[in-house]
Amino acid sequence: MERDMSDKIAEAASRLSSYAVAKGVICTGDRAWAYNRLLECCGQTGPADAYAPLAEDYDFEADLSTLAEAGIAAGQAEDSATGRDRLAMRLMGAIMPRPSEIARRFEELCRSGGPEAATDWFYRLCVDVDYVRASAIARNLEWTTSTRWGDLEITINKSKPEKDPRDIAAAGAAPKGEVYPACQLCVENEGYSGRPAADPHGAHPARQNLRIVPIELGGERWGFQYSPYAYFTEHCIAMSVEHRLMHVDRASLGCLLDFVDLFPHYFVGSNADLPIVGGSILSHDHFQGGRHVFPMMKAEAAEEFSLEAFPTVHACVLKWPLSVIRLTCEERGILQEAAVYVLDAWRAWSDEEVGVRAFDADGTPHNTITPICYRDGEDYVLDLALRCNVTTAEHPLGVFHPHEDKWHVKKENIGLIEVMGLAILPPRLEAEMDAGRLTRDEIGRVFGAVLEDAGVFKWDDDGRAALRRFLGTL
Repeated sequence: MERDMSDKIAEAASRLSSYAVAKGVICTGDRAWAYNRLLECCGQTGPADAYAPLAEDYDFEADLSTLAEAGIAAGQAEDSATGRDRLAMRLMGAIMPRPSEIARRFEELCRSGGPEAATDWFYRLCVDVDYVRASAIARNLEWTTSTRWGDLEITINKSKPEKDPRDIAAAGAAPKGEVYPACQLCVENEGYSGRPAADPHGAHPARQNLRIVPIELGGERWGFQYSPYAYFTEHCIAMSVEHRLMHVDRASLGCLLDFVDLFPHYFVGSNADLPIVGGSILSHDHFQGGRHVFPMMKAEAAEEFSLEAFPTVHACVLKWPLSVIRLTCEERGILQEAAVYVLDAWRAWSDEEVGVRAFDADGTPHNTITPICYRDGEDYVLDLALRCNVTTAEHPLGVFHPHEDKWHVKKENIGLIEVMGLAILPPRLEAEMDAGRLTRDEIGRVFGAVLEDAGVFKWDDDGRAALRRFLGTL
């Protein structure tokens, strides 16, 4: 029996080594090295490489699972879901090129084939080494729902793994302290081995197979990577190498424009920088982007207006449930200044008739924007979604936040991705659909209403009048 298991492990390691060669992750001459590295990671020292052939429909995740289970049996990680995942990432990370080699190849492709060739190669690599969890992402439920705002995109997120009850129990018993890396967006995650839930610093996912390409935004060093649980095509992340708070200002708008200069085939956007209307990670300055055209990007202009100080900037309000101003211009410097002008005006704007309050008496700010940037031919485009995070006794989680009658579908913050019309909804909704308590079209319509809740200027007479009062200040 032990011999049979040893042979099974050897065959899995052999096939996985051949797979890495076939995908160009390693060179042919590195194959024996890769085989031995895989055995080492799962606590084995033999037998000899069996050179098992690859089938046309080869499933590398099955062999990765076999090796991870062997590692668990050999005591290389704890017997839990996170233990298996950390071991699987260790296995893939062990046979990957070093970060400097990835960065060098990316730069070479940018020079020889352009940025699209570089991102095509880098994204494919991240899928091939299981950093981008393609098979897990494929389990998500996706559809579109026709609404007055166009076709909204709905995703039931089933890709992120469920927490193991043993991990939850261990996390509850673990003491807390200073944490390294400081968060999951820090560049120090590259190659990090992860932590189990019982660790004094809590659980942290393994990142041995993460590779981050250095880029420059705003004259500073940033990192560029792909999201492991992508919500859309080539979902990427750009993050500051400094662990600092999110901010939306002149500098960050300049960084967005720098990003689309580097990658004109991608959009990029920033979550808002205030609680309630911001994303899930406000502690680390970062952007999200990718190769996707969102419903909001297809929205028509509801009305145009002029920015007298910026006559070359085309300005309009979108026909969209949130209050979104679109600015378009060929000259990026002028566009940036126009966006800063709108942002500054909005941060200072109060209109109690529609519940907008710029500051509390103690100076706490409430207004900000969710900015999205992309290229349209020779033009630069900045979509500025106006956000306000005031709360009331009736709406303690936020006036411009999903209201309680819609919490059965969506209760969490409306961040960058959902602002643009792509819902990321919890897996519990699948059971609700299976039981007949909800249908796809109903969920889509509720999501449309959720976005309406998040709009500061409603699509009624009072809301349109309030919008024009604000536009009149510009």
